[in-house]
Amino acid sequence: MDSSQKIRVSDPSKKTRVGIVGAGIAGLRCADILVKQGFHVTILEARDRLGGRLCQTTLPSGQLVDLGPNWIHGTEHNPILDLAKESGTLTHTWGENVNVFGENGCILDEGRSSHEVMWGIIVQAFKYSAENTAKIDPSRSLYDFFVEKVQEVYPGGGEIEQKRKLVLQMAELWGAFVGSPVTTQSLKFFWLEECIDGENLFCAGTYRAILDLISKQARENAEIKLHSVVNRVNTTMDMVRLSIHSGEELEFDEVVMTAPLGWLKKNKMAFEPPLPQRFSDAIDAIGYGSLEKASFDPNDQFTGFTQWISPAYASDTNSKRWTQEAVDLSTLPNSCSHPTLLFYIFGEQSVALAAKLEALPEDSEKQEFLVNFFKPYYSRLPNFDEHSKDCFPTSCLATSWVSDEFAGNGSYTTFRTGLREGDQDIQIMREGLTGRSLWFAGEHTAPFVALGTVTGAYWSGEAVGKRIAEAYGMTSRRSSMPSAEDLSSNDGLKEINVRGFADKGLEK
Repeated sequence: MDSSQKIRVSDPSKKTRVGIVGAGIAGLRCADILVKQGFHVTILEARDRLGGRLCQTTLPSGQLVDLGPNWIHGTEHNPILDLAKESGTLTHTWGENVNVFGENGCILDEGRSSHEVMWGIIVQAFKYSAENTAKIDPSRSLYDFFVEKVQEVYPGGGEIEQKRKLVLQMAELWGAFVGSPVTTQSLKFFWLEECIDGENLFCAGTYRAILDLISKQARENAEIKLHSVVNRVNTTMDMVRLSIHSGEELEFDEVVMTAPLGWLKKNKMAFEPPLPQRFSDAIDAIGYGSLEKASFDPNDQFTGFTQWISPAYASDTNSKRWTQEAVDLSTLPNSCSHPTLLFYIFGEQSVALAAKLEALPEDSEKQEFLVNFFKPYYSRLPNFDEHSKDCFPTSCLATSWVSDEFAGNGSYTTFRTGLREGDQDIQIMREGLTGRSLWFAGEHTAPFVALGTVTGAYWSGEAVGKRIAEAYGMTSRRSSMPSAEDLSSNDGLKEINVRGFADKGLEK
């Protein structure tokens, strides 16, 4: 680590210059803190808009939908929920309503009970990981834990073996939370997947109004440079120089890097001098997920979550029998409701579908591919009529974050098997390289109770803004972040809470 702490001495004749790389939630919240403290803030954003992976688009029906995060993870002292209330953004929860199709395509009577068993084992895994992290073999996966525990729940053979198989198949759905398979989810650091206490709420009204509130100070008081791709970060004793793809060079007293973890993994050579070895190792050690969405608008309804377990009936389009999962947005409240099925896909499947869509030159071809790929699943919903035009999608939409270099070709922090110092890796990135006037923020540097979430990104930007203000002897506002104990350990792990579907979202 960079142990030399540079003494900050501000020049009263001019404002301290802070450059923020990235206009996602972390960068915008950091700017909010700093402009209020009188810093000259410049935000450099590679895209043509603010928000990073938090963005929306409008369906042909006129309905606004999120391409990125959908969820607010936890309701206990969550500033994002506070912003949702302030902005009048509606939220929703489906509770435990889940419908499960078996591998033969028929509704499973035991689907809900198996679902409860699956989540019961998840809760056990959280507790086991938190209490035994120091002695758990790094190679052990969450799936390994499932294999052991499902045998305890369903001992014996015959029909009991089929119950064990179903729970293990359902365990694969954990990938929709983190963007990578349950077989690669680290058991040793599974406790890092815990979330703020309370419910996981779907952001029914989208994140647009929340983003407007978070970005208000930046839009009004910071200098914002869009279409500005940073390709070199050079630190000297006196300043940090950022080189832009256009050839422009900008100099700052402090720089905050809020680029996604995936971008850091691919662009470590952009830093000059090179990043310290332990810092570089931390970037490499933490995993980065791949999580995508596909939306369809047939006029079919099936309240809550629907899962199609290991489908054996779609071999022509899904030979690997990837499990599918969707939520029915027609059940959202009031004006937020619209006849859309939102599928969450992850890992190998998300990479394969993104590559296929990218290879198709025409939008009509992409639409046809998506309809054919997902038809084996939505066609099994109640009230589906092969001969009714109302039951076929009028439009389809799919994200492709794995193809987006500015998103780091993926989405969200993951903790994978083989990881040995996951908590320390996060802490090292969170601390940054302050002796070089380099600070790091983003969902990968968040408090342990909010890693991989919008709240985590928000808190990480807030923390860096406060730290920079304090380094210059300024008094910062009271933080909305958890205590230092929450940031640095898993002691006192309270009620287990897991992240809502896919807001590891498509920012997570």
